[in-house]
Amino acid sequence: MPSTRYKRILLKLSGEALMGDQGYGIDHAVLDKITSEVKEVYNLGVEVAIVIGGGNIFRGLSAAAKGMERASADYMGMLATVLNALALQNILENKGVVTRVQSAIEMRELAETYIRRRAVRHLEKRRVVIFAAGTGNPYFTTDTAAALRAMEIGAEVIMKATKVDGVYSADPVKDKTATKFDHLTYIEVLQKNLRVMDATAISLCMDNSLPIIVFNLNTDGNIKRIVLGETVGTLVTGRNNA
Repeated sequence: MPSTRYKRILLKLSGEALMGDQGYGIDHAVLDKITSEVKEVYNLGVEVAIVIGGGNIFRGLSAAAKGMERASADYMGMLATVLNALALQNILENKGVVTRVQSAIEMRELAETYIRRRAVRHLEKRRVVIFAAGTGNPYFTTDTAAALRAMEIGAEVIMKATKVDGVYSADPVKDKTATKFDHLTYIEVLQKNLRVMDATAISLCMDNSLPIIVFNLNTDGNIKRIVLGETVGTLVTGRNNA
């Protein structure tokens, strides 16, 4: 078995990643691909935690912009993440990967309530832990939840899955002159307003020296490459050199 650079990772998946080319919901082909890649690194002995978003089903911020009360809209978004977490759990367990879903909002019939020490124990016992319902509080994104959970469980890195191969100076889909960054500091991300993750999440990572790797989820094998120490995507740390 090859040696791995990271022993415990937190994978941040957006809800939009699950819907593929569909406009809504879950694309089961995409879900199958993601879970296969998670199983691959799990089989390498890596402890895997996942934070999942809910934007493929409901976006609280968008709903608030259209007139809904922000707190209510955010709670609805949290419930959407639980749906995605249960779907992810089901497919992973069909592939023979033992999982636990922990929710920041208590719903005992569906998931465990989040308890940090229990989550760590699950990881130690070789279970993939899927964190749902964000932080359990409105006004906080699942990016912030990812940063918070990663620090609580002692993850060595946050792997932020996107649809592009790293962080660019502008949207590479809209601006063909956009340049890709191989490495950034937290301060550069904030100063350049690069939207790697929201400012609260970046600040949490900066205060605790937690590296972030932004990579393309659509490229087969990227999760394994990162775990094995290959240079993939954009690395965000507190130093000027990776």
